[in-house]
Amino acid sequence: MNGYKTKDYGQPVKRYVQTMDLKADNELIRRYREAHDPQHFWAEIHDGICSVGILEMEIYILGNRLVMIVDAPVDFDWDSAMARLATLPRQAEWEAFVAQFQQCSAEATSDEKWQMMERMFCL
Repeated sequence: MNGYKTKDYGQPVKRYVQTMDLKADNELIRRYREAHDPQHFWAEIHDGICSVGILEMEIYILGNRLVMIVDAPVDFDWDSAMARLATLPRQAEWEAFVAQFQQCSAEATSDEKWQMMERMFCL
């Protein structure tokens, strides 16, 4: 494994890390991965993520466990950004679409689905 290159944002950033499980079904996992590939990911969702101030968002997968890493400016306010993101075009539609793959209730909000992780070690 060669690792993953990180971006230089030219400004101080902070990082958020969240986790969620997908349904343990290989076909659903395949379809979830496909929904996030460059040919299928909805442009409105990409634009909305950027418009609320997120600099980088990555999702990693192992089996049906997801880990999402979000880099944002130091002055970024998670709660207000997520509240604003929820109001943007197609965001509710996207949440309903991806809920079919996720191990959570179909009515769950993004903040209810993705659980914020605590950093317990830093070198």
